[in-house]
Amino acid sequence: VAERRNRTLVEAARTMLIFSREPLFLWVEAIATACFTQNRSIIHRRFNKTPYELINGRKSDISFLYVFGALCYPKNDREDIGKLGAKGDIGFFIGYFADSCAYRIYNRRTKKIMETMNVSFDELSAMAFEQRSS
Repeated sequence: VAERRNRTLVEAARTMLIFSREPLFLWVEAIATACFTQNRSIIHRRFNKTPYELINGRKSDISFLYVFGALCYPKNDREDIGKLGAKGDIGFFIGYFADSCAYRIYNRRTKKIMETMNVSFDELSAMAFEQRSS
């Protein structure tokens, strides 16, 4: 059972990386995000509940879930940006922070993974890209 669950997570992470066109070194983040979302969305037939419901006794709020690799703009609140500096960076959504409601973002400028709650997601450009590529 554990090997099948591991294979399912790896296949989900592989699919997420392929469709998001993210670098392969983010495979760990993809597996963690796949596990996070599957624990809150896949219902076990035996209990008719998600793993999150079984452990916590309440339904999970999934309104904050975003697509892996979605374009986003984290607010630049850690650096001294000056008067005319950019307030935000361009990044890609790569997951959720386990201990709080923060998001994990891969910052394209600094090439680092950051955890922040101050982020704006650009889902419209992703939808437009999907329509153009079809």
